[in-house]
Amino acid sequence: MFTKQIMMRRMLFSLIPVFFFASYLYGWRVAALAAVVFTSGILTEYFFEKRQNKKVSEAVLVTCALYTLSLPPAVPFWIAAIGIIFAVFFAKEVYGGFGRNIFNPAIAGRLFIYISFPSVMTGGWMVPGNFGTIDAVTSATPLETLKAGGSLDLNNLITGIHPGSLGESAVILILAAAVYLIATKTANWKIMFSVLVSAAVTSAAIGFLDSSLNINVLQYMLSGSILFVAVFIATDPVTAPKKPASVWIYGMIIGFTAIIVRTYSLFPEGTSFGILLGNTFAPLIDKIFTKVKKAKA
Repeated sequence: MFTKQIMMRRMLFSLIPVFFFASYLYGWRVAALAAVVFTSGILTEYFFEKRQNKKVSEAVLVTCALYTLSLPPAVPFWIAAIGIIFAVFFAKEVYGGFGRNIFNPAIAGRLFIYISFPSVMTGGWMVPGNFGTIDAVTSATPLETLKAGGSLDLNNLITGIHPGSLGESAVILILAAAVYLIATKTANWKIMFSVLVSAAVTSAAIGFLDSSLNINVLQYMLSGSILFVAVFIATDPVTAPKKPASVWIYGMIIGFTAIIVRTYSLFPEGTSFGILLGNTFAPLIDKIFTKVKKAKA
């Protein structure tokens, strides 16, 4: 039923521990949400690929996994289904299927419901820990606490026991996944590095220019989804630029945009906008560097 794609399979392997950690934090709801998302996403791609006598790609499994882990734990199932259907249909299949899309489908789907249902997407948090036995909607996420001028417990940020999207808080597991993906040549370390460094430098610059924001760079980097996005989404080989020099600019665009939106907009997080902007300019960056190389030759 599925087209075998080794790189996509490795990405799925790297995400399995993150899913287990999310299940520890939020319990049965993670499995239920994943079931809804995977079923909706696979069926959407199957419907379009079958008409062309093609198989469903394993890439759709990665899209479903990343999309699920990017969601707030208390998001309604029907909203999650709408988002993944939009992701596979409008961000992938209308472009011709795997390898032809210009935007990362998982982020496109998340951003669609993020803008369409803002109150749900920015307030669907749950108290984490103990397999989700405490299912009340909780107070502020780390990013909301920082925006309000508060401080955070660094141990909680590192261990990941704090409210947020399903996969964003598993800092240690995300870093371990990064090592695995780099070692197996599944993901480009230059993109990860440029995203994180540009985000850190931008945070430090903003904090220096406006001390009233009281920005702690380390807390800023360990909060929200910047690490998750840098490792798993910015490195998408289809939507990232292809030229070696281009990836540095691409990562800088994502990191810079994410921090600017996070700090100055009404949205609590800006990584989705960073990826969208990076995807938009990726072909142009490649074209510019191709011309520069030809001119030097």
